[in-house]
Amino acid sequence: MKILIASSIYPDTIAELSLRHDVICAFGADEATLKRQIAGCEALIFRSGVQITADVMQASPGLGLIMRAGSGIDNIDLNYVYENRIKLVRIPGPGAKAVAEMSFGLMLALARNILTADKLLRQGHWAKHELTGHLLQGKALGIVGAGNIGTRVGRLGTAWGMEVLGCVEFPSAEAAARLSRYGIRLVPTEEVIAKSDFVSLHVPLKESTRNLINAEYLARMKPGAFLINLARGGVVDESALYDALCRGHLAGAALDVHKYEGEGKISPLAGLDNVILTPHMGAGAIDSQREIGEIILENIDAYLTESAEGEMTFDLEMTVAV
Repeated sequence: MKILIASSIYPDTIAELSLRHDVICAFGADEATLKRQIAGCEALIFRSGVQITADVMQASPGLGLIMRAGSGIDNIDLNYVYENRIKLVRIPGPGAKAVAEMSFGLMLALARNILTADKLLRQGHWAKHELTGHLLQGKALGIVGAGNIGTRVGRLGTAWGMEVLGCVEFPSAEAAARLSRYGIRLVPTEEVIAKSDFVSLHVPLKESTRNLINAEYLARMKPGAFLINLARGGVVDESALYDALCRGHLAGAALDVHKYEGEGKISPLAGLDNVILTPHMGAGAIDSQREIGEIILENIDAYLTESAEGEMTFDLEMTVAV
């Protein structure tokens, strides 16, 4: 089987696949390179940071299996996938654990001024009596997008002794009951924004969520609140966030995702001391990537078995491997 791996995945997984298949690696390649490399491939594996367009997929008429080694699918042409009955497998579970834990790492770093304290101490300044901070316990944690990842964040919040509020795109009694089991109270988005001390974003990027957190929403946040974005960069209007932080309306923000990502890109928030910026590494824990790799191997084997037995099925709902 010929496989194109368009994003970096767990090295042992690549080695294992290479023992049994014809594997081509083109990490983060541009469209022209991907079109050349995908020719003749039956399977494609990718993460974020690369665009899987219809033209790319069309360059390999025999393409039958696509695996997203993670959660988001905003960088693939889904219409082409469905129209050409390509099996799409998404693997959100392992990365969701890592993203949820990182959200708390960022919250703690913001609340306790950890980066500032580290920087000052490296300069020889003992700022023990100058720096203060906030507890997470007893604070309100707002989850914008209480799906797979957001629910995990909320569960951690309840264990931390926080009041957890969550919102979803399509509220229902069933969604409220599901979240209630984990100590998360389902409320409208406006209430999440207005009542939370920490607002953590976990929505996919699509037209309805592009610049969702704009100047109007930021103005509705509690004075002194913190914003954490581990969703997609386009969800936050970065210019409006800059203004809210400079005016002191928000105490701080942490962003793992950015409107413009990649080598040489500098965030417009980079000059602010009350901002933490990380390079889209939320799902990058070794343990999670190892688990994703194991699931990739299982799905390749399952696909080949289905193909050999003539039992290949197609469903407009993508397969979610957890």
